[in-house]
Amino acid sequence: MTGEKLLYIETFGCQMNVSDSEKVAALLKSEGYAPTADSSAADLIIVNTCSVREKAEHKVYSYLGRFRGLKRERRFLLGVGGCVAQQEGERLLKRVPWLDLVFGTHNLHLLPEMVRAAEQGERRAAVDFIDNETRLDLFPRADEAGGATRFVTVMQGCDNFCSYCIVPYVRGREISRRSAEIVEEIRNAVAAGVREVTLLGQNVNSYGLKTPGELTFAGLLREISAIDGLERIRFTTSHPKDISPDLIACFAELPKLCAHIHLPAQAGSDIILERMNRGYSRQEYLAKVAALKAARPGIQITGDIIVGFPGETEDDFLQTLSLMEEVRYTDIFSFAYSPRPETAAAAFAGRVARKETQERLDRVQELQRDMTIERHAGFVGTCQAVLVEGMSKRGDQLYGRTDGNLIVNFAGDPALIGSLVDVRITRGYPNSLLGELTTVQ
Repeated sequence: MTGEKLLYIETFGCQMNVSDSEKVAALLKSEGYAPTADSSAADLIIVNTCSVREKAEHKVYSYLGRFRGLKRERRFLLGVGGCVAQQEGERLLKRVPWLDLVFGTHNLHLLPEMVRAAEQGERRAAVDFIDNETRLDLFPRADEAGGATRFVTVMQGCDNFCSYCIVPYVRGREISRRSAEIVEEIRNAVAAGVREVTLLGQNVNSYGLKTPGELTFAGLLREISAIDGLERIRFTTSHPKDISPDLIACFAELPKLCAHIHLPAQAGSDIILERMNRGYSRQEYLAKVAALKAARPGIQITGDIIVGFPGETEDDFLQTLSLMEEVRYTDIFSFAYSPRPETAAAAFAGRVARKETQERLDRVQELQRDMTIERHAGFVGTCQAVLVEGMSKRGDQLYGRTDGNLIVNFAGDPALIGSLVDVRITRGYPNSLLGELTTVQ
């Protein structure tokens, strides 16, 4: 054996978890662990988890079950991080006795020490929330360049306490990273070849609002937009109640800000929105959508929809369908409501029957599928600027994204990865576009 140890990371959930997994890989590099895509060869397997939906949590436990037999066959370490780890802590070590370590969302910095202890046979769980000053100094940041795109964490946590949402309990209260550090990280990334950044946070719209003297999110976007060599800026996720007129104006004023926004409505009924504690009405949401479309004609809007929330009637549900038709989303993430620990909605009366919830989910997804196909068909014959991100899943084509965040597959030389190219769209599919390369920018 050469002494090099192999690390395999399986990531569930949102882009924040993807960013955290990148940080885990960077931290463990100093412990002699090199990344591998083969879990069967790994000396350390880290499962970065999501507990926002009950189904996602169950998927994690099912995945962990795969390793019970493998642990009997060969020696390797198994760790769990992310939101399920934060939620369960020591209970996870008891429930999964073949697990070696559990680290919560505030404890990435402890991982090297925990791995060293696990290598000596010590099982540990670390899920304490840390104070804000320490948290600011330990904010996840990308330490190495890797490709043309980069996730950059700008804030963490959430103070909204939507009645269905577990995020404040597993990610903690809201805190914004120092803007000077964010700008410096992006400058360094651009110098290393990054052309597009995606700013991450549970609610990026509220960036800086709790920090006296700090930039607002609109101000941060303007600072980042001024960085020479950076070509595209994206952000996620965006809470509708905190979208300011100044932020909407950025879509008109900043060419580098991509023509796409993920704006979760969750429901179309004022009654359900109030029970969800979303902080806006249907009309307020639609007014902000209209303002965004006016600021950036052609902006692509995606969203989230929850069906079967406690107390949701057929009329409430029909209002959600009508909201979808009015917004004309490019695409959505849609979910059947599932109660999560500690959330207010878990105690609500008026549970909707599982069969009815599933029928509503099917109707939402059918409507969105039709709208997405119609939207994609509208791009056929147009020429789109595409940032090439890699090889497609088929392996014989390149893929990239338009300014509006649409996936485009096309034939081309792998040497184009990282380049901006012009692609003429030839076909629209439910999940992507097909095109032909025309020019390289």
